[in-house]
Amino acid sequence: MASSGANVFRYSALALGIFYGFYHQSTITASEKLQEITREYERKSKLIDEAKAAYTKKTMPQSAKTAGGDSMYTLSVLFITDPMDPKFDLEAYLNLKQAGEK
Repeated sequence: MASSGANVFRYSALALGIFYGFYHQSTITASEKLQEITREYERKSKLIDEAKAAYTKKTMPQSAKTAGGDSMYTLSVLFITDPMDPKFDLEAYLNLKQAGEK
C-alpha cells in the first residue's frame, strides 16, 4: 500500500492535470471563436464592398460609364463639390481642380 504522502502527491497531480486540461481547452475554444468572428466580419465586409461597387456602377450616369464622356464631368459627379454639404471633402475637391488644370 502506498504511503499517504504519495497519495497526496498523486491526487494533487491529478487535480492539477484536470485544471490545466480545462484551462487549455477553454483557451483553444476562445481562439477558435475569435477566428470565426474575424472570418465572418471579413466576409460581411467583402459583401458590403461588392454591394457598394454594384450600386455605384448601377447609379453612375451613362456618360460617366463610357470612355468618351467628359472627364471633368465624370470626376465632378463622383465627388461632392458643394462646400456646404456635410460630406464635402476638401482634399478630393482640390485634387479634382488640380486634375482639371492639367
